[in-house]
Amino acid sequence: LGIHALLVVTVTLNAVTATAWSGNKITGEDEYPPLWDLAPENLMAFPLKDNKIVINAWNYLERLGVYKSLLSASAKYFSAFGPQNIGNILWGLPLQHGWQFHTGRLADPSGVTSCGYEDEDLLCISVRSWWACMNYYLSVIPFLGAVEAGLFGQLPFEVEILPPEAQKDDFCYSVTDCWSRMPKLMDAWKIFFEVTVSTATFSSFKLDDALDLMWKAHVASIAYALPKFQDSLKYLFTPEADFGVDWANAVDFIAATHFSTDLLTVNKFQAFLPPRMLVEGDVLSSISDFSPQQNIVLVSMNALHKANKLTGGSLLKLWQKVMSTEAGRKIGRKLIEILTSS
Repeated sequence: LGIHALLVVTVTLNAVTATAWSGNKITGEDEYPPLWDLAPENLMAFPLKDNKIVINAWNYLERLGVYKSLLSASAKYFSAFGPQNIGNILWGLPLQHGWQFHTGRLADPSGVTSCGYEDEDLLCISVRSWWACMNYYLSVIPFLGAVEAGLFGQLPFEVEILPPEAQKDDFCYSVTDCWSRMPKLMDAWKIFFEVTVSTATFSSFKLDDALDLMWKAHVASIAYALPKFQDSLKYLFTPEADFGVDWANAVDFIAATHFSTDLLTVNKFQAFLPPRMLVEGDVLSSISDFSPQQNIVLVSMNALHKANKLTGGSLLKLWQKVMSTEAGRKIGRKLIEILTSS
């Protein structure tokens, strides 16, 4: 069961890679996160108050602007991997954020507030949203790690992140604050940005090395946030809550392959993700308004999670061992390419 689930989910999730590698076409607007053009272009486009750049990470456009700033500041380091910054491996973060927004996963699932629903609150990100809280650790934390690493150069002002309306102790709000609360996590993201900048500067940039460091930081963010927001799952319908935890588990397996998170690859990948939140009555193998591929991904992620749990995590360790060398990952990707082309 475990090996079969592992192969199915890996083949399904990585089937898109060969397509993305086949060419570097210029993308259309629909391949960017929703409202991408309306997000702040750079750090100086955010409000300035008391000599601080103030960012409201509980507003969709401003959190999206954090990503846009990261993509812009790092563009020169990924210029060899495609025109118009499409080869930048940071695209996976804002595209996931955009998918969460588009599918209603950032809105208040408890129904206590109108956050994320009504016209004036459409851009509101709810602190009661499990997805939004998890994403905080894949947006604000990477961003502050990049600030500390010098990705934006010597900033003339400090950066301050505004707190949410509740659960304020679950988050940090500045470089200093985050370093004091979660030094290992901040260090993982700082190292990724420092190495990316330094190696690219000296023309020894290896995309596989960058993906390795990025995925290590990504997995660390999820591992840190997952137990912290366990209680937030209670606001979700059971199928959605299960999918969220299955998704978190699947990331560990995807990370081991050094899955490419450039613009084209992630867009292809996200076509297989559920186009709405799951509700009571949704049966993973036969959700009528989901495509066959979307149903397969849900079933595969669930089976993979169960198998890994049943083996006490040994399945993941086995997969990581197989994927521990560049040669192993190349063989794995080649096998996937053969399987998906048949």
